[in-house]
Amino acid sequence: MTITQQREDADAAAPSAWRRMRLWALAHAIDDLYQGLVPSIVPYFVLDRHYGYVAASGLTLAATLGSSIPQPFIGVIADRRNAGWMAGAGVGLAGLGLSVAGLLPGYGAVWCAILLSGLGISMFHPAAVKAARQDAGDSAAAMSLFAAGGSVGFFLAPALATPALIALGLPATALFLPPAALVSFVLLRKHRRESAAHAVAAERTGRDRWGPFAALTGVEVLRSTAFFGLNTFIELYWIRDLHASRSLAGIALTCFLAGGVAGTLLGGRIADRVGAVRTVQLGTAVILPVLAGLLLVPGALAPLPFALATGISLNIPFAVLIKLGQDYLPTRPGTAAGVTLGLGVSVGGLAAPLLALIANSHGPRGALLALLVVPPLAIACGLLLRDPAPTSELGPAVKSIKTIISNGP
Repeated sequence: MTITQQREDADAAAPSAWRRMRLWALAHAIDDLYQGLVPSIVPYFVLDRHYGYVAASGLTLAATLGSSIPQPFIGVIADRRNAGWMAGAGVGLAGLGLSVAGLLPGYGAVWCAILLSGLGISMFHPAAVKAARQDAGDSAAAMSLFAAGGSVGFFLAPALATPALIALGLPATALFLPPAALVSFVLLRKHRRESAAHAVAAERTGRDRWGPFAALTGVEVLRSTAFFGLNTFIELYWIRDLHASRSLAGIALTCFLAGGVAGTLLGGRIADRVGAVRTVQLGTAVILPVLAGLLLVPGALAPLPFALATGISLNIPFAVLIKLGQDYLPTRPGTAAGVTLGLGVSVGGLAAPLLALIANSHGPRGALLALLVVPPLAIACGLLLRDPAPTSELGPAVKSIKTIISNGP
């Protein structure tokens, strides 16, 4: 039997990317569902509980403080200890906090519940990304399935929450507890089973490269700045500048978010063919022309394809940045995940108030025009990226191939 045939047999015997990642993709979708539910329920606290705008923004702040800032520190803990249990416990805590928020009477209790939900999200991401990467091996396409799961959860949140809140009011948040409880049970059982079987992941070795990782973090901060800006103002741009109906504005936002899911999956497949660094550079380079098309094409219907294309281009680097961050910090995969998914995203979101000031003076179009400075900066950061050193951790298929080759025909 030739080596080529042996490799083909090994590939055929290896589980597909979807089979390896379906649990993690589902878990990520459920976890980020609770992150997406926060902006969906806040207006109902204003309407039903008569919270002021400052109090309402305080609930959003609680979610951001809990879900983003602690992630790098939790990532350090995940690297130093066998903290795989945090993925299951985190998604359970995220669901519990959000589900009881609509049932609690006082503002302080609601604020703490949403903060608790955010802390659960912080617990989930570093541990889940570390474990998902072990199952994905070196496949960027497999990691893109995990990343896309989070985008799907965030995308589905308003579609699931709005009908329930309209029908039942704030107590409807209790309906969202069962998915978290089920996924938490499955993940904790998986962790116990693997621990009992001594299925400890191979130790990742190599030299941590902080310089390229800093450039990668810059790309993620800029990417998330553009994402948050568009997510905030794209509907208002359609309504106030393009004079479209609210339903058409909602379609524009849907196109943008659906493009994000498609771009995440596409980016993983591109990276497996041309490499992670080139994929990040490609994605950042495409953002500028499609964003310019979104703002320059006249009419309310013609820009819709550009809304879709902008979502795709912004998210082509998303899963690749998560994987590449772990490649740059091979001995600290949890820390890398905490920075790219936590700190990088939260810092990007801090630009939203600045864009709001621009929108107050120049309208939503002015805020989106300001985002045109983001792609050139992201391109500059992308040029500082370097191909990571070959990782010592091999995917299941590659391990099988090496075993076959070492044993001979």
